[in-house]
Amino acid sequence: MKRLLTASLLALLSGTAFAAPSGKLVVYTSQTPEVAQQTIDAFKAKYPDVAVEWIRNGTAQLMNILRAEVAAGDVKPDVLFVADTINIGQLKREGRLLPYAEAPTTPYDKAFHDADRTYFGTKIVATGIAYNTKTAKRPTSWSDLTAPSIKAQVALPSPLYSGAALNHLHTVAASPEIGWSFYAALAKNGVAPVGGNGPALNDVAGGRATYGIIADGDVMRAKANGSPVDFVYPKEGVSYITEPAAILKTARNIEAAKAFIDFLLSKEAQQLVARQGNIPIHPEVPAPEGFPKLTDIKLLPLDVGQAINTDKEVKEKFRDIFGG
Repeated sequence: MKRLLTASLLALLSGTAFAAPSGKLVVYTSQTPEVAQQTIDAFKAKYPDVAVEWIRNGTAQLMNILRAEVAAGDVKPDVLFVADTINIGQLKREGRLLPYAEAPTTPYDKAFHDADRTYFGTKIVATGIAYNTKTAKRPTSWSDLTAPSIKAQVALPSPLYSGAALNHLHTVAASPEIGWSFYAALAKNGVAPVGGNGPALNDVAGGRATYGIIADGDVMRAKANGSPVDFVYPKEGVSYITEPAAILKTARNIEAAKAFIDFLLSKEAQQLVARQGNIPIHPEVPAPEGFPKLTDIKLLPLDVGQAINTDKEVKEKFRDIFGG
């Protein structure tokens, strides 16, 4: 009895609770279904009393769903786990994210989480060039995708659907070496943006496209599974996302939501990231086999604040170029 009383007193004095999180947790994610299921299963193995309901879609679609829920006054997700910092940064600007000051970010580079601790990066996913190893020459530059000899043979995910593609659009458009002229050349060469990374990869692997502008992890996983695809990080550099996660202020199960963030930032989850075929951000967890060292990849910078400010205009210009 004395031991139990002492433990209770310590809990009160420290402000901590010994009870594990429980109840229902709703997660909206843009991860592929297979990867999302693996992530949720690993979380549930650690927190078996939490019943996780997860909804998967492209980031833009999830944002549309969320905004409809906001308008209706019935926001369902506790956690958003999406592709890019542009969309999630907009939600922060609107005051819709819950700061989590105690999140376990100590091992990580500060560049990978929001300074106000409202969202937290979980990995590095770079967008480069995928190609069909049976039908295509290995490219080295973004300009290789604009050659007349491959007219209408490039699979391009739409930034109006995919968060990674939106991040790529803002990054490339702002790059002095690449810029809007790259997208104009793609459009002139018969490229039509459709869907997200998954359909684009299927087109390249299935031979319906020769090249694709796709996230590295998706391509490398397909390659490991025997698909006739490979990946190149172009010499001019690549855009990248960190797949940030955030807790909404309207969350109904804050303790479970915090546990989910804690899990994503754990070394265990970072090892899962590597097994899933992505580059982890934990400094003690190596990248998967077949990936270059992060220091060997030229990562193009993105001004998130500027991207949020210009997002409407950038999307309109993209529509104008491709006639959407």
